[in-house]
Amino acid sequence: MDKLGVYAIPTVVFLIVVFGLMRGVPLFDTFVAGAKEGFSSSISILPSLVGLMMAVAMLNASGALDILSSLLAPVAHFLGLPSEVMPLALIKPVSGSGATAVLAQIFKNNGTESFAGRVASVMSGSTETTFYAIAVYFGAVGIKKTRHTIPAAVTADLTAFIVSALTVRLFFH
Repeated sequence: MDKLGVYAIPTVVFLIVVFGLMRGVPLFDTFVAGAKEGFSSSISILPSLVGLMMAVAMLNASGALDILSSLLAPVAHFLGLPSEVMPLALIKPVSGSGATAVLAQIFKNNGTESFAGRVASVMSGSTETTFYAIAVYFGAVGIKKTRHTIPAAVTADLTAFIVSALTVRLFFH
């Protein structure tokens, strides 16, 4: 059973090839067409991604994330969130890699078994990189107006942030 993961992807690829051959699909031509489409999609979303990554880097380097976290600490306390997770709550909707770095810092400073560490774990696992996903997926298909997407996604993230603390309190305290 330990080796199941090792065989999963080759098995799926093999089954796709066999199924394609049985259906008479020109496999190589289809693969090349898909690769071209993927490359053009990557090029079309590149400006959004570069802008998003630059904004995250500037936010971290300027110290604005720490200042904003300090300003929001009373709100966090009111909502039952440990103030240590506020940087994670601010960066997670924007950057997955930035959120992972912040999560590692929370673990280093507070420990994985601390209240802050557990809340950060639940928060990290139950939220999405909202703005990154919108930039990638909407940019790939050329949607310019997000309409209700951003308010709905941010509301879902805020709900997950609050419920993460409640869940940890319920199961670990």
